[in-house]
Amino acid sequence: MNSQSLSVRDAILQRRSIKLFNGQPVDTQDILAIFEDAKWAPNHGNRQPWRVVLATGEGLEKLVSVIRDFVVPNWKELSDDEVAQKMLKFTTPGAIAFVIVPQDLRQKERLEDYAAASSFLQNSQLLAWDKGIGTCWKTPAWLDKPEFLSAVGVEAGERVISMLQFGYFDMIPKEKPKKAVDEFVTMFGEPQQ
Repeated sequence: MNSQSLSVRDAILQRRSIKLFNGQPVDTQDILAIFEDAKWAPNHGNRQPWRVVLATGEGLEKLVSVIRDFVVPNWKELSDDEVAQKMLKFTTPGAIAFVIVPQDLRQKERLEDYAAASSFLQNSQLLAWDKGIGTCWKTPAWLDKPEFLSAVGVEAGERVISMLQFGYFDMIPKEKPKKAVDEFVTMFGEPQQ
C-alpha cells in the first residue's frame, strides 16, 4: 500500500484513467478504506444514495465469468486465447465495483442522487490515486441488461451508474488536453463574442 498524501489539487491534476492494469490484486480492505472516506461526498438531504457491489479475489473471478457472457456471447466457439484477448480489460483489474443508485420517480431527486453518487465516484478515484491504485470509470451498455442486473444483485428500482475498475499499473497515461476555461464559462451580463 502506498500512502502518498497528495494535495487535493495534485490528486485532481495528476489522476489518470487507467485502462491497462498489471493484474496485481487489490486488497479488499484498501478499497473499503477508500469507500470509508469517499462516503463524505456531498449529497442532497444526506440521503447517501449510493450502494456498491464490490468484487475482489474469488468474487472477481466469478464476476469475470458473468461479464464474459455479455462481452463475448460466443465465447464457447472461440479458442481460450481468443477469449482471453477479448476479456483482457476485465481480467487485469484487481477489483471491480458497481455503483448503484435508486431510480427515484421524482426527477429532481433522481438527478440529485446521480450527482451525489458521481461525487462519491470521483472521491473514490482521487483517494485510490493517492494510494497508488488506478481506476477507470466505465459505463458499458450491458450494465442495463436485466440478466446482468440480476446476476450482480441489483434490485427493482435501482440502476447501475458505473463499473469502477481498481488496479495497479506500470505506466501512467499521458495527460490529455483539456478545454480552456473561456471555452466553457459564460460570464453572465457580459456581451457574447
